[in-house]
Amino acid sequence: MSISPVILQATAKHTSTLIFLHGLGDTGHGWSSAIGSIRPPHMKVICPTAPTMPVTLNAGFQMPSWFDLKTLDISGPEDAEGIRKASQNLHTLINSEISAGIESERIIVGGFSQGGALALYSALTFPKPLGGVISLSCWLPLHKQFPGLKISPDSIPIFQAHGDFDPVVPYKFGQLSASLLKTFMTNVTFKTYSGLSHSSSDEELADMKTFVEQCVGAN
Repeated sequence: MSISPVILQATAKHTSTLIFLHGLGDTGHGWSSAIGSIRPPHMKVICPTAPTMPVTLNAGFQMPSWFDLKTLDISGPEDAEGIRKASQNLHTLINSEISAGIESERIIVGGFSQGGALALYSALTFPKPLGGVISLSCWLPLHKQFPGLKISPDSIPIFQAHGDFDPVVPYKFGQLSASLLKTFMTNVTFKTYSGLSHSSSDEELADMKTFVEQCVGAN
Protein backbone atom coordinates (compact mmCIF):
# COMPACT_ATOMS: atom_id res chain seq x y z
CA MET A 1 0.00 0.00 0.00
CA SER A 2 1.41 3.37 -0.95
CA ILE A 3 0.82 6.46 1.14
CA SER A 4 -0.37 9.55 -0.72
CA PRO A 5 2.30 12.23 -1.09
CA VAL A 6 2.09 15.50 0.81
CA ILE A 7 1.21 18.15 -1.80
CA LEU A 8 1.49 21.90 -1.25
CA GLN A 9 -0.30 23.65 -4.11
CA ALA A 10 1.22 26.79 -5.60
CA THR A 11 -0.15 30.01 -4.08
CA ALA A 12 0.04 31.87 -7.42
CA LYS A 13 -0.32 30.53 -10.99
CA HIS A 14 1.40 27.11 -10.97
CA THR A 15 4.40 27.21 -13.34
CA SER A 16 7.02 25.11 -11.48
CA THR A 17 7.22 22.01 -9.28
CA LEU A 18 9.64 20.72 -6.66
CA ILE A 19 9.57 16.99 -5.81
CA PHE A 20 11.46 16.37 -2.57
CA LEU A 21 12.33 12.93 -1.17
CA HIS A 22 12.80 12.28 2.56
CA GLY A 23 15.52 10.20 4.19
CA LEU A 24 15.39 6.61 5.50
CA GLY A 25 12.60 5.98 8.02
CA ASP A 26 10.93 9.37 7.51
CA THR A 27 7.72 10.33 5.64
CA GLY A 28 6.70 13.07 3.22
CA HIS A 29 5.54 15.14 6.21
CA GLY A 30 9.12 15.30 7.57
CA TRP A 31 10.29 17.90 5.04
CA SER A 32 7.06 19.44 3.72
CA SER A 33 6.94 22.53 5.97
CA ALA A 34 10.65 23.33 5.52
CA ILE A 35 10.37 23.02 1.73
CA GLY A 36 7.13 25.01 1.77
CA SER A 37 8.96 27.85 3.52
CA ILE A 38 11.59 28.25 0.77
CA ARG A 39 9.47 27.96 -2.37
CA PRO A 40 8.38 30.81 -4.64
CA PRO A 41 4.59 31.37 -4.98
CA HIS A 42 4.43 29.74 -8.45
CA MET A 43 5.84 26.45 -7.15
CA LYS A 44 3.91 23.32 -6.24
CA VAL A 45 5.69 21.01 -3.77
CA ILE A 46 5.32 17.23 -3.79
CA CYS A 47 6.77 15.25 -0.86
CA PRO A 48 6.14 11.53 -1.45
CA THR A 49 6.49 8.87 1.26
CA ALA A 50 8.69 5.86 0.49
CA PRO A 51 7.19 2.36 0.59
CA THR A 52 7.77 0.39 3.79
CA MET A 53 10.27 -2.45 3.31
CA PRO A 54 12.83 -4.47 5.28
CA VAL A 55 16.18 -2.65 5.38
CA THR A 56 19.32 -4.81 5.55
CA LEU A 57 21.35 -2.04 7.21
CA ASN A 58 18.83 -1.96 10.08
CA ALA A 59 18.79 -5.72 10.69
CA GLY A 60 15.87 -6.26 8.33
CA PHE A 61 13.45 -4.02 10.24
CA GLN A 62 10.65 -2.60 8.10
CA MET A 63 10.61 1.15 7.59
CA PRO A 64 9.94 3.70 4.84
CA SER A 65 12.83 3.28 2.39
CA TRP A 66 13.23 4.16 -1.29
CA PHE A 67 15.40 1.06 -1.83
CA ASP A 68 17.24 -1.43 0.35
CA LEU A 69 20.40 -0.15 2.02
CA LYS A 70 22.83 -3.02 2.43
CA THR A 71 25.73 -1.05 3.92
CA LEU A 72 27.04 2.50 4.24
CA ASP A 73 30.43 1.44 2.91
CA ILE A 74 31.07 3.39 -0.29
CA SER A 75 32.45 0.31 -2.08
CA GLY A 76 29.92 -2.13 -0.58
CA PRO A 77 27.05 -3.92 -2.36
CA GLU A 78 24.06 -1.87 -3.53
CA ASP A 79 20.42 -2.66 -4.32
CA ALA A 80 20.75 -1.92 -8.04
CA GLU A 81 17.31 -3.25 -8.97
CA GLY A 82 15.63 -1.34 -6.13
CA ILE A 83 17.41 1.89 -7.07
CA ARG A 84 16.32 1.54 -10.71
CA LYS A 85 12.73 0.76 -9.74
CA ALA A 86 12.55 3.70 -7.33
CA SER A 87 13.97 6.04 -9.97
CA GLN A 88 11.35 4.84 -12.48
CA ASN A 89 8.66 5.77 -9.93
CA LEU A 90 10.18 9.23 -9.59
CA HIS A 91 10.35 9.55 -13.39
CA THR A 92 6.60 8.74 -13.47
CA LEU A 93 5.94 11.58 -11.01
CA ILE A 94 8.04 13.97 -13.11
CA ASN A 95 6.25 12.90 -16.30
CA SER A 96 2.83 13.45 -14.71
CA GLU A 97 3.83 17.06 -13.95
CA ILE A 98 5.01 17.46 -17.56
CA SER A 99 1.69 16.01 -18.78
CA ALA A 100 -0.11 18.59 -16.62
CA GLY A 101 1.66 21.36 -18.56
CA ILE A 102 4.78 22.09 -16.48
CA GLU A 103 7.95 22.27 -18.61
CA SER A 104 10.68 19.81 -17.55
CA GLU A 105 13.11 22.75 -17.12
CA ARG A 106 10.78 24.09 -14.41
CA ILE A 107 10.75 20.88 -12.38
CA ILE A 108 13.33 20.48 -9.60
CA VAL A 109 13.97 17.18 -7.82
CA GLY A 110 15.64 17.01 -4.46
CA GLY A 111 16.05 15.00 -1.32
CA PHE A 112 17.85 14.37 1.94
CA SER A 113 20.19 11.42 2.63
CA GLN A 114 18.75 8.32 0.87
CA GLY A 115 16.17 10.59 -0.79
CA GLY A 116 18.91 12.91 -2.04
CA ALA A 117 20.81 9.94 -3.43
CA LEU A 118 17.72 8.80 -5.33
CA ALA A 119 17.02 12.33 -6.61
CA LEU A 120 20.57 12.57 -7.96
CA TYR A 121 20.45 9.16 -9.65
CA SER A 122 16.98 9.80 -11.09
CA ALA A 123 17.87 13.22 -12.53
CA LEU A 124 20.95 11.80 -14.28
CA THR A 125 18.92 8.94 -15.78
CA PHE A 126 16.03 11.14 -16.99
CA PRO A 127 16.24 12.04 -20.69
CA LYS A 128 14.81 15.57 -20.49
CA PRO A 129 16.48 18.64 -18.95
CA LEU A 130 15.28 19.29 -15.40
CA GLY A 131 15.34 22.66 -13.67
CA GLY A 132 17.79 21.50 -11.03
CA VAL A 133 18.72 18.93 -8.39
CA ILE A 134 19.03 19.48 -4.62
CA SER A 135 21.02 16.69 -2.96
CA LEU A 136 21.53 17.04 0.78
CA SER A 137 23.81 14.88 2.98
CA CYS A 138 23.94 12.11 0.39
CA TRP A 139 25.94 10.21 -2.22
CA LEU A 140 25.62 9.09 -5.85
CA PRO A 141 24.21 5.53 -5.95
CA LEU A 142 25.82 3.00 -8.34
CA HIS A 143 28.60 5.56 -8.84
CA LYS A 144 30.85 3.05 -10.64
CA GLN A 145 28.29 2.95 -13.49
CA PHE A 146 28.58 6.69 -14.20
CA PRO A 147 28.90 8.48 -16.52
CA GLY A 148 27.81 5.38 -18.52
CA LEU A 149 24.25 5.45 -17.12
CA LYS A 150 23.81 9.19 -17.64
CA ILE A 151 21.26 10.21 -20.27
CA SER A 152 20.48 13.69 -18.92
CA PRO A 153 21.89 16.90 -20.42
CA ASP A 154 25.31 17.80 -18.93
CA SER A 155 24.17 21.25 -17.83
CA ILE A 156 21.48 20.47 -15.21
CA PRO A 157 22.24 22.62 -12.15
CA ILE A 158 23.14 20.42 -9.16
CA PHE A 159 23.28 21.82 -5.62
CA GLN A 160 24.95 19.34 -3.28
CA ALA A 161 25.21 20.14 0.42
CA HIS A 162 26.81 18.22 3.31
CA GLY A 163 27.69 18.83 6.94
CA ASP A 164 31.32 18.08 7.77
CA PHE A 165 30.24 16.50 11.10
CA ASP A 166 27.90 13.90 9.56
CA PRO A 167 28.11 10.59 11.52
CA VAL A 168 25.63 8.74 9.23
CA VAL A 169 26.58 9.52 5.62
CA PRO A 170 30.25 10.52 5.91
CA TYR A 171 31.17 13.95 4.55
CA LYS A 172 33.84 12.20 2.45
CA PHE A 173 31.08 10.37 0.51
CA GLY A 174 29.55 13.71 -0.44
CA GLN A 175 32.95 15.07 -1.48
CA LEU A 176 33.75 11.99 -3.59
CA SER A 177 30.33 12.08 -5.28
CA ALA A 178 30.71 15.78 -6.09
CA SER A 179 34.21 15.21 -7.50
CA LEU A 180 32.88 12.43 -9.74
CA LEU A 181 29.88 14.52 -10.86
CA LYS A 182 32.16 17.40 -11.80
CA THR A 183 33.98 15.14 -14.29
CA PHE A 184 30.86 14.80 -16.49
CA MET A 185 28.40 17.52 -15.37
CA THR A 186 29.10 21.20 -16.00
CA ASN A 187 27.05 22.92 -13.27
CA VAL A 188 27.78 21.28 -9.89
CA THR A 189 27.96 23.24 -6.61
CA PHE A 190 29.17 21.47 -3.46
CA LYS A 191 28.58 23.41 -0.23
CA THR A 192 30.06 22.43 3.12
CA TYR A 193 28.30 23.31 6.38
CA SER A 194 30.80 23.51 9.22
CA GLY A 195 29.81 21.55 12.34
CA LEU A 196 26.53 20.29 10.83
CA SER A 197 25.68 16.64 11.55
CA HIS A 198 23.19 14.48 9.58
CA SER A 199 20.54 17.19 9.43
CA SER A 200 19.72 20.53 7.86
CA SER A 201 20.14 24.11 9.08
CA ASP A 202 18.71 27.59 8.51
CA GLU A 203 21.80 28.48 6.47
CA GLU A 204 21.33 25.43 4.24
CA LEU A 205 17.61 26.21 3.75
CA ALA A 206 18.48 29.79 2.78
CA ASP A 207 20.99 28.46 0.22
CA MET A 208 18.35 26.07 -1.14
CA LYS A 209 15.90 28.97 -1.51
CA THR A 210 18.51 30.93 -3.49
CA PHE A 211 19.22 27.90 -5.68
CA VAL A 212 15.50 27.34 -6.41
CA GLU A 213 15.08 31.00 -7.39
CA GLN A 214 18.15 30.81 -9.66
CA CYS A 215 16.68 27.74 -11.38
CA VAL A 216 13.04 28.77 -11.86
CA GLY A 217 12.75 32.43 -10.83
CA ALA A 218 11.47 34.07 -7.64
CA ASN A 219 8.02 35.00 -8.96
